[in-house]
Amino acid sequence: MKYSSYMLHNFRNIPQLKHVSPEIINAIEIVGSVLPFKTNNYVIENLIDWSNIPDDPMFILTFPQYDMLIPEHFEKMKSVINNGADKPRIKEAANEIRRKLNPQPAGQLEYNVPMIEGEKLYGMQHKYRETVLFFPSQGQTCHAYCTFCFRWPQFAGMEDLKFASKEAELLVKYVKNHKEVTDVLFTGGDPMIMKTKHLETYIRPLLEANIEHLRNIRIGSKALTYWPYRFLTDDDAGDLLRLFEDVNKAGKHLAYMAHFNHPKELEGKTIENAISKILNTGAVIRTQSPVLKNINDDPKLWAEMWKRQVKLGCIPYYMFVARNTGAQHYFSIPLLDAWNIFRKAYQSVSGICRNVRGPSMSCLPGKVQLLGVTDVKGENVMVFRMIQGRNPDWAARPFLAKYDKDAIWYTDLQPAFGEEKFYFTDELNQILRPEEIEFDLE
Repeated sequence: MKYSSYMLHNFRNIPQLKHVSPEIINAIEIVGSVLPFKTNNYVIENLIDWSNIPDDPMFILTFPQYDMLIPEHFEKMKSVINNGADKPRIKEAANEIRRKLNPQPAGQLEYNVPMIEGEKLYGMQHKYRETVLFFPSQGQTCHAYCTFCFRWPQFAGMEDLKFASKEAELLVKYVKNHKEVTDVLFTGGDPMIMKTKHLETYIRPLLEANIEHLRNIRIGSKALTYWPYRFLTDDDAGDLLRLFEDVNKAGKHLAYMAHFNHPKELEGKTIENAISKILNTGAVIRTQSPVLKNINDDPKLWAEMWKRQVKLGCIPYYMFVARNTGAQHYFSIPLLDAWNIFRKAYQSVSGICRNVRGPSMSCLPGKVQLLGVTDVKGENVMVFRMIQGRNPDWAARPFLAKYDKDAIWYTDLQPAFGEEKFYFTDELNQILRPEEIEFDLE
């Protein structure tokens, strides 16, 4: 299949939209002016059930919907567009709204950017001790954009909010100098949007440097869903697979971090063949997704997805909670609902599927997992632990919060039993340094 993409400027050319109501099309244009929109012919022809619009989950996953903006913001953009504003004015209005949507959650710009020789490396993040994230410049777009994506500022044209770097030598230098780093995660955007010759310029220097403490190279990607031909028939698909093999030959583990949000994405021979091609290089595919209202907030879907992934040779890895950015209000569900979905799905699969962890929030202190609800001396409490923490010593330490059926994010939580703060609060504030920062910072 020949690749063709659609963005906001040409989305009305999508043939299937001829049968979609004008109200939905207008909403795509208005919301898509704020939250970035992109799709392609594979998604349109293979993943979306056009007889089930607007309720089809893959349509919701890839096409902006009316309620993804709060009414105030929707009406503002509608007025600007309908009044015939020029592109600079539309962009100005969109940026005003974007900056109110918590565009870089969990302190990514303030606290995750590492330094080398006194210079901040804005194409990297180093939040957890063992893992460095790298954002290759050519990989800061995707084959299609997920409407829930917490990295939406990467695509919005707001350069001061974007992570990107072409400095492969600085990546190598930084990893060499930090012997605690065992993993480099290439992320975006989607690194698989790049031609192999560009991806090689980042991965091969790491292999050639023979950094003993670097053990794992990870690639975060949605390409298996949105363009599986990247691994099958693209003109450099063979080169890409050979690069994966070379990572393995160099003694490094290659983990392909695949994003699957719905069982529909795992149907058909094309995706099966693409997964097989990756696994045959010696790489391992780990899968992850947030639990999303309107898309996959059903334990049966999750159980089906995990079973299908294991059958195809993938390892279920994470169920996340929708992050506090962008259209969180549209996708988020209470933490207790997410836990019940996880629990019911987990109970209905065999042990081979139970590598998965969740529901987990990637938030300011770390990756916080809700383990469940229990009774302590007659009081219901919510039990959490950190899977990862800004301080590595926080990992795997449980903590208790007041029972709150409406809480959707960690900032909604209060310590149980009348305690003033959680065990990590004081140290978190010290790590973040500014004296005025409190635990409720998002």
